[in-house]
Amino acid sequence: MASQDRADDGMRINKYISRSGYCSRRDADQLVEEGRVEIDGERVTQHGTQVYDGQTVTVDGEVVSLTSLEYYLMNKPKDTISTTDDPKGRQTVLDVLGVSDENPAGLFPVGRLDRNTTGVLLMTNDGDLAHRLMHPRYEIPKIYYVRTQKRIKPHEIDRLRRGVSLDDGPASADQVAYLDVQSKTDIALELHEGRNRQIRRMMEALGHTIVQLERAKYATLTAGELQRGQWRRLAKREVRALRERVDLEQP
Repeated sequence: MASQDRADDGMRINKYISRSGYCSRRDADQLVEEGRVEIDGERVTQHGTQVYDGQTVTVDGEVVSLTSLEYYLMNKPKDTISTTDDPKGRQTVLDVLGVSDENPAGLFPVGRLDRNTTGVLLMTNDGDLAHRLMHPRYEIPKIYYVRTQKRIKPHEIDRLRRGVSLDDGPASADQVAYLDVQSKTDIALELHEGRNRQIRRMMEALGHTIVQLERAKYATLTAGELQRGQWRRLAKREVRALRERVDLEQP
């Protein structure tokens, strides 16, 4: 997937590495500090070093090249791993996208949904955007639809809002509401945190077992008409909105 971007006029080394899909600019700066980056065989020691067209950039001896930034929205199906590969041979989100094992564009999921959680998942090779979307500083909102085995009582809704104790500290929902006031087994829950299995653990702390968990919204993105296992490219306006949300310049 060749890029239309060129480095004829020079590009800062951290931006170049980020645009290769290798990592975020911040992580690229760390690589420079650790002496792991070279341009045409010469170790890079300054963050402001420029890369020019025709030069070869390596990280730990591996050549990194500019790639086109790509953005995909997936409605993740169940029984799918949110990683780029799985040693056990289980289906991954890259399999759903139809991307080969070589993954030439360097795509990866932004954050993770556990194996049996469905819904909105962003896939990209934009390291800068991914880094900021996952950083706690930007408090990216995420809305989940939760279905439990037992009825969720009103006072338990209040506890979710106030916070419950988990082994890695208290956790609370920004907003909680019944989706079905009759059955009281279906709620919508909004978070800006992203701890491992956080919603499942919050419900378990109240004595509830989740039988269905779906992420309905991530930042500005919803599944819309996408069915489970379907995906589409993001429109330019959607990419622009995401980058604006985290105070990131447009690509």
